[in-house]
Amino acid sequence: MSTANDTLVKDTGLQALVDRNDITEVLNRYSSSVDSFDYAGVRSALADDIQAQYANAPAVSGGDALAKWIEEATATIVWQHHLLSVYHVDIDGDDATALSYLTSYQVFKEAPDAATVLVARYHDELRRTASGWKISKRVFELLWAETRTDDGTLAGLGGRGPGVWQRD
Repeated sequence: MSTANDTLVKDTGLQALVDRNDITEVLNRYSSSVDSFDYAGVRSALADDIQAQYANAPAVSGGDALAKWIEEATATIVWQHHLLSVYHVDIDGDDATALSYLTSYQVFKEAPDAATVLVARYHDELRRTASGWKISKRVFELLWAETRTDDGTLAGLGGRGPGVWQRD
């Protein structure tokens, strides 16, 4: 059932702005869900038939399989932080493409005094579904990686503080 607001949005060209906002929200929600170890949240951003390639790892097919792959890949992470900038969103009806730049920080249980820094780009395809926009194809283009070791600065600041999204 269409409402007067639905008609207004479509007739005034606001739909493109609403779609861009919704797509950006899905991409950001994926990242914050990964950071908070919320794998149900990760899964909610993915199309059932997603095709994904993360750097040189084997390709993954299917939303359930990808959510599980991400959970396994982050099993030993103490905390992580995705800084995502959505640069381009191009919409064509119920399909869209997006380019996002990523800087990701990760600390692993095996090396709690070091942070791995990844610089990458996400090349995404998205599809409008009955439950909103979903990522249907993702290519993670890894550009740079390095590990930085804490030189004592963290202890000098009193430590990490409350671990809201941190594992023990």
